[in-house]
Amino acid sequence: MAATAATPSVAVKAEPVNVVLHVMATLAAVICLGTLLGRAFRYIGQPPVIGEVLAGILLGPSLLGALSPEAMHALIPSPATDPHGQVSAALKAVSQIGVILYMFLVGLELNAVRLRAQARAAVAVSHASIVVPFVLGSGLALALYPSLAQPGASFVSFALFMGVAMAITAFPVLARILTDRQMERTELGIVALSCAAADDVTAWCLLAMIVGVAQSQVTGVVAITAGAAAFITVMFVVAKPLVARLSARCDVATGPLPPLVISGTFLAVLLSAMTTEAIGIHSLFGAFLLGAIVPHDGRIAREFTAKLKDPVTVLLLPAFFAYTGMRTQIGLVSSGEDWLWCGAIVLVATLGKFGGTLFAARFTGQTWRNSAALGALMNTRGLMELIVLNIGLDLGVISPTLFAMMVIMALVTTAATSPILGLLIPPTTPESRPVA
Repeated sequence: MAATAATPSVAVKAEPVNVVLHVMATLAAVICLGTLLGRAFRYIGQPPVIGEVLAGILLGPSLLGALSPEAMHALIPSPATDPHGQVSAALKAVSQIGVILYMFLVGLELNAVRLRAQARAAVAVSHASIVVPFVLGSGLALALYPSLAQPGASFVSFALFMGVAMAITAFPVLARILTDRQMERTELGIVALSCAAADDVTAWCLLAMIVGVAQSQVTGVVAITAGAAAFITVMFVVAKPLVARLSARCDVATGPLPPLVISGTFLAVLLSAMTTEAIGIHSLFGAFLLGAIVPHDGRIAREFTAKLKDPVTVLLLPAFFAYTGMRTQIGLVSSGEDWLWCGAIVLVATLGKFGGTLFAARFTGQTWRNSAALGALMNTRGLMELIVLNIGLDLGVISPTLFAMMVIMALVTTAATSPILGLLIPPTTPESRPVA
């Protein structure tokens, strides 16, 4: 009997994914759609950042992936063609660099002189606008924890994270809204900027502590707290006078900034970010704190802000929007109960921020109109909220469903700011006129 020849099996080797091509295609798509949506939202009086965030969400599984998975995978390959997630990892790395530089710019925009001038109002309002939503958010965590926390996350970490996520204010978006309405030099605008600056500093310190709690046990938290305290002390006691001296020297010099100053500043940003990451309080805090100790009105701050702002916000941050969009699955918020929880999150976030700011501002002597306007401004969250939410998802504290709900909350509260402010402070009112 003739032997049957066995057909040899041929192993098909998958083609390696072109990481660079996919990342560039994703950035191009997000920049294009984000620019169009940003212009559309600006036309209707909304901050362009809403359109830019939506661009990342629409190109992810929430819309494009639901309509045409093939089209979405042309940007971000499926696990079958990219089993090791090389494209996602590369996009995350680019987005992290963008966010680190963005937080450095946010720190550069802090005006310590203006903050001291409005110290009484800023301290009272900013602390009330953090404490009230923090308490309400932590209380809401009692109801959300059983179904919407990430499996394995401790309740303490979850409750603390919900509190700080509710307490965030988007300082850059708030400043942009005031500038677009030509209110940044009004008394209300100056108080709002001062409150938001103080709010940012406090909220990021709280977030640093919460990251330490989420990542470690009690002994680890003590070590992280000690490391953070030592880092902050070194930055303000040692680094700040040196930076002020260098900034003053650059202010009187002529010609462009020396290459050593430029490279040294970038090196300092990376080293600060690496130090806080090594301590366990996230790299963003180090970049933010370094920016905060650079003199706000010095030449270094002015030139870095002018030269970095467009490349960071137009080129690098879209990678963050794309990365966030990939992780946001609005379809997970599917049942009526889910949408009720989403509505409760928006309501608690608004009551905490708006209500806490309103009564604290009235207590410091502001009119009811100005107090309500401050409440609306402090309730804007924007990009800062997305940064915090991504940290929570990375730490395994919140579930993807809750992540989607919180992204919706960030968009709703940010979109509500401009219309409410327009109703409270029309262009013809005295509050909308610059101070002398």
